[in-house]
Amino acid sequence: MQVPAPFEYERATSVDHAIDLLVRLGEEARLIAGGHSLLPMMKLRLANLEYVIDINDLHDELGYVRVGTDEVRIGAMTRHRELLESPELAALFPIFADAEHVIADPVVRNRGTLGGSLCQADPSEDLTAVCTTLDASCVIRGAGGERVVTMAEFHRGPYETAVEHGEILTEVRIPVRPHGSSAYAKVERRAGDWAVTSAGAAVWMDGPVITDARVGLAAVGPNTSGLPAVSEALRGQEPSEDLYARAGAIAAESCSPTTDNRGTADYKRHLADELTRRTLRTSVGRIQAGIAGDQGRNR
Repeated sequence: MQVPAPFEYERATSVDHAIDLLVRLGEEARLIAGGHSLLPMMKLRLANLEYVIDINDLHDELGYVRVGTDEVRIGAMTRHRELLESPELAALFPIFADAEHVIADPVVRNRGTLGGSLCQADPSEDLTAVCTTLDASCVIRGAGGERVVTMAEFHRGPYETAVEHGEILTEVRIPVRPHGSSAYAKVERRAGDWAVTSAGAAVWMDGPVITDARVGLAAVGPNTSGLPAVSEALRGQEPSEDLYARAGAIAAESCSPTTDNRGTADYKRHLADELTRRTLRTSVGRIQAGIAGDQGRNR
């Protein structure tokens, strides 16, 4: 049976207490929330820590979805199940429900958190792709105060983030823009597995014209990344299958997958193309369905 190396356990009672513990205990201390990534690494002795700081009591402080006029703020301790069941997110950003339905299983979704997912910084991670697609920002707090970074700044490389020692990710902020919708799609070897390839899309429209669009891919390069070239190709255009095909081709050309036990690089490029088309089509369809519903109610 695999067991972790011996370690000391501390339980934080507030964000400030967690930061104080990190600073006081040194660089061999790590935070644990859901634990679905850290604990297996500890059991395999890939992570040998002197101290583990349990932050589950911070859920009351950091577990929330707050909708404002211009942005939605989500606490880092908000659990997957809460993201899946949030009516506010379902209305504004259906991409969250799409992604949460294909993340692991109910046991993981009941315990895993948004902050834990982002801080793992796995290139195949679903919520990283979601937040990249939605142009989210991350709030990081340390003893010296707070700072806000973009998703591009937050992820510095595989399994590496902008959260320094003595800091904690506290919140994710997502801008709210009118006349938009979003979608997420993922190919996996079995239900709940890491993605072979996944794509998220967000689209905003003014009448029949796309005013802006964003696509984020995961599992096809060292980082989850947005695709500015897709945005440029879609702005000012009317949705069509030819337009989706052009965006899919750009996505396939822009990614840098590697061949591994999940599939060949060529197969993953093909999926990047297809999933980009699919999520853009779904996003536009959701906008159009919302407009049709509004027109029906106003008659």
